[in-house]
Amino acid sequence: MKVGIIVFLFACQVMVAAPQLRLSQTAVGPVPVAVNGTATVAVDASNAGDGSLNLQLTSSVPWIVPTTGAARPCFVVSSGCIPVSLEVRPGALAAGIYTGIVTVSDPDAIDAPQTITVTAAVGGSVPPRADFYLPTRGGTQTLSFNAAALLNTTVTTENNVSWLAVNAQGSGSFQFGVVVPFRITASTAGLGAGTYNGQVAVAGSPIPGENRAVPVTMRITDEPIAELSAERLNFRIAAGSPRQVQNLVITNRGAGTLTINGATAAISSGAGWLTAERIPNTDVISVGANPSGLSPGTYTGTVTIASNAVQGNVLVPVSFHVVASGPPQLSFNGVINNGVGEGEFLGQGTIVAAFGEQLVAGEPVQASTLPLGNDLGGVRVFINDQPAPVYYASYNQVNFQVPYDAPTGIVTIRIDRGGVRGNGISARVVRSAPRLLRLGVGDYGIVVNQDGSFPVPPTPGLNSRRARPGDTLVIYAIGLGPTTPAVPSGVASPLEPLARSPGNYRVIFGFAGPFGANSVETTPLFAGLTPNFVGLFQINVTIPANVPRGDTVSVALAGDDGVSNRVTVAIE
Repeated sequence: MKVGIIVFLFACQVMVAAPQLRLSQTAVGPVPVAVNGTATVAVDASNAGDGSLNLQLTSSVPWIVPTTGAARPCFVVSSGCIPVSLEVRPGALAAGIYTGIVTVSDPDAIDAPQTITVTAAVGGSVPPRADFYLPTRGGTQTLSFNAAALLNTTVTTENNVSWLAVNAQGSGSFQFGVVVPFRITASTAGLGAGTYNGQVAVAGSPIPGENRAVPVTMRITDEPIAELSAERLNFRIAAGSPRQVQNLVITNRGAGTLTINGATAAISSGAGWLTAERIPNTDVISVGANPSGLSPGTYTGTVTIASNAVQGNVLVPVSFHVVASGPPQLSFNGVINNGVGEGEFLGQGTIVAAFGEQLVAGEPVQASTLPLGNDLGGVRVFINDQPAPVYYASYNQVNFQVPYDAPTGIVTIRIDRGGVRGNGISARVVRSAPRLLRLGVGDYGIVVNQDGSFPVPPTPGLNSRRARPGDTLVIYAIGLGPTTPAVPSGVASPLEPLARSPGNYRVIFGFAGPFGANSVETTPLFAGLTPNFVGLFQINVTIPANVPRGDTVSVALAGDDGVSNRVTVAIE
């Protein structure tokens, strides 16, 4: 039997009867610190639930020393804040960028543990130089860094042409007086192709290495300019777990044709854990990290990407945090509507994705038959101790269906693995929270024309054509809630009778702006579950004659419980 499941692989306080951990930040840095110096930043922990927090702190690296201070008044919750002090002590570490992870735990709290990623710029984070690459069609490019104080900066350029600027972005968000963000900006400013030189002189930093002249070069070119989806990669995997992969997407923000020639991996610490290769016929680099044979600790490496881009080879630093094997752990705010990426509300019966780590000990597993069971390869999901149907499970993601009879309001979700109990995180379940599914091309939705094509502008490799007034579209969604007649959780929707969504639904084309309406509402022909699928809804609607036209027409679904997210379609 073919299983009707779609798998998508890819943030008012309410009191509950247990402590709930909240952190003011989960990432800090880069924190500038002198070699053999110290720097301290603070993150506030607070309790959004009942009782009191009993925090435990651990660091993945010896150069971060975390401690808690006495509770003090807090603007966020009435129970007060507990300052978590993060002292960076690099000792004799060489100048460079380092990353560590501090885990904040409380075995009795919901939404715990949580982690704080700490990045340190040992020797200071003022860059040794700044190289900018811009296309002849014009534009700007920026380089950001954090300083240990409000610096004195002086900008000079050849021939006094005003293309270079440096600005402080205000005091740091970690702790006043500790970190000040700066931004160096280069602009083509009407200049033609060529190489332009300048300098930023820096003074006034308490870190000696930050007081220096920074040479700056801007090259304006008609050649390809490579731009990566991430400047650095971080992996966090338990010892003995399967290899994990992250993808680097490379785009060309210059001219001409960008050709990716390949990628190589170099390891600075550890052995054999890092790989990099270009996915054939794409501009995507697949980077893998394998904890096999490694003890818990932090390892570093570099991926070098070769291409015909004007800047030459591009280097991407990689940090690999190997942690001890332990129970399954869900991330705070880690349960979201699947295929949409929003998690504020979860409708009864909706398909959701839960993210965390050590959710599966081995390779991914996926349900192959219907109805869905409550146990998939030893993985079980509970909502307030009520089991939920599961259809996909991997190391860091589990997809499941919120039961149609799940309790509404704030609930606790947890994942057990092979009988090992996981942590609990909070989420809000409502009767319905419609979410239109995204195609993965811009903001276009999973919407289908009558001929099976997607209503998007003609796109190579995609069956696509613009829709027209009078056409009937099928819009796919999740989260519309219980149906009439009712369909049991985990069971495919029947073809006869159709499971319809009760209520007054309207499809909205376009926006109703403050300076005049540019939207049209119409009643759908059908709103309900898609036959032979679990938790997948469809809305059949005929496009009105007076619909807004264009390649990015907004579409939303309005119902008794509110308005869905928006996707776009192309209408000619």
